[in-house]
Amino acid sequence: MTADHPSAPDGEAGGTSEPAESILLDEPSTTDLRAKVTEAWREFARMLALRLRELPAGAHLELTLDPTASGTGDAVYSISVDVTGDGGLSARAVGNAALPQGYRLDRAAVADMVALGWSPPGVVAGSGGSFGLDGTTAEAARIAPLLSRTLRDVYGAPHPAFLVYVVNDAEGEPLTVEPLGTARSEFGPDSDVEGDLEEALAEAAAAQTGRDDVLDLADRVRTVVSTMLKSDAERLQIDSDGDITIRAGSAMVFVRVRDNPPLVDVFSPVLTEVEPTERLYVKLSELTNRMPIGRLYCADDTVWASIPVFGRNFQATHLMLAVQVMTGLADELDDRLHGEFGGKRFFGEGDKPVRRDESEHRTGMYL
Repeated sequence: MTADHPSAPDGEAGGTSEPAESILLDEPSTTDLRAKVTEAWREFARMLALRLRELPAGAHLELTLDPTASGTGDAVYSISVDVTGDGGLSARAVGNAALPQGYRLDRAAVADMVALGWSPPGVVAGSGGSFGLDGTTAEAARIAPLLSRTLRDVYGAPHPAFLVYVVNDAEGEPLTVEPLGTARSEFGPDSDVEGDLEEALAEAAAAQTGRDDVLDLADRVRTVVSTMLKSDAERLQIDSDGDITIRAGSAMVFVRVRDNPPLVDVFSPVLTEVEPTERLYVKLSELTNRMPIGRLYCADDTVWASIPVFGRNFQATHLMLAVQVMTGLADELDDRLHGEFGGKRFFGEGDKPVRRDESEHRTGMYL
C-alpha cells in the first residue's frame, strides 16, 4: 500500500502568470531546474539547425506550441519554414492577425520579435499578417537559435517537449526526419498516442455490453495509462489502495482516482524521512511557483509532487501530459533534493534517512 497522500498546504498551489521558461532561466534560486531546461533548448536548437541544412527543396517545416499542453486555448503559436530550390529559407511566425483577443502580442513582445531579427507583418513579400524572415540553409546555425528563442521567450513555450512539429515534402506528403530534441513529431513513433487513446477508450466503452452507464472514470484512467505504457489494462501494477504504480528511475509515480469530486491525482512521494526545515519549505515553494503545472510540498516528513487532472469532462490527453511530466519530474527531483536535503528516495536502497527519535512517527514508502 502507499502512504496516504495528503492535500497540499494552503498557499502552495503551483503556477504563475509569467512564462515559466523565462522565470526558470532568470531566477538564480532555481538553478537545479535551470540547467536541465536550458540544455533541452540547446539540444533542440542544435538539432533544428542540422535539420534545416538537410531539408530538400520544397520542404515545409511547421513548429507549433501545443495548445492542450500549454493552456493557450484557441491561440495557436506557430512558426513555419519553407525551403526554396536555391537553398533559401523563408520563415513565417504567427502575428496578432491570427491570434484571438487576450492572446495577442503586446508592444514589448512585438519589439522583441523585431530585435530577434523578424520583420513586422507585411514587410517581407508574401508574409501577410505574419512576421517574416528570409535566409539560406547555410545560415541554419544562426536561424535555428532565433526560432528557438522566439518559441521560448516570445511565445512562452516552457520546454521543447511542449512543441509539436511536422515536416512535409514538396508534394505535401509527410517527410521523415531525425528527432528535434524532445519536441514531438506528428508523424514520429509517439505521434499517434492521442489517436490510440481515443481508439482504446472507444473499444473499452463498446466492451460494456449490456450496461447502460458510460465508461466510468476509473476505467478510463486505466485505459489511458495502459495505452501509454503499451500494456493491457489487466496487467497494470495496482497496489492495495487501488492506485496505479509506475516506476520512474529511482522514483515511484502513483495514479489515484477520486470520486468526490471527480479527480485524478498523479503524484509521487519524492523523498521520505526528510527533516522539514525552513530552507526546505522555501526551496519547494520556489520550485512550485516556477513549475508549468503541478506542485511540490512537504507533509508528514515526506516531500510530495502532485499534478491533479479534473475528472469531470475528463480529457485523456490531459492525463497523458500529467503522467509524462510527473515521471520525468519525480526521477529528476528526488536525486537533486536528496543531494541537498537528505531523506530517502523510493528506490534509493542505500539512502540514509535523517537521524531522529525512534519514537517519532515516520511516513514510510510501501508497495
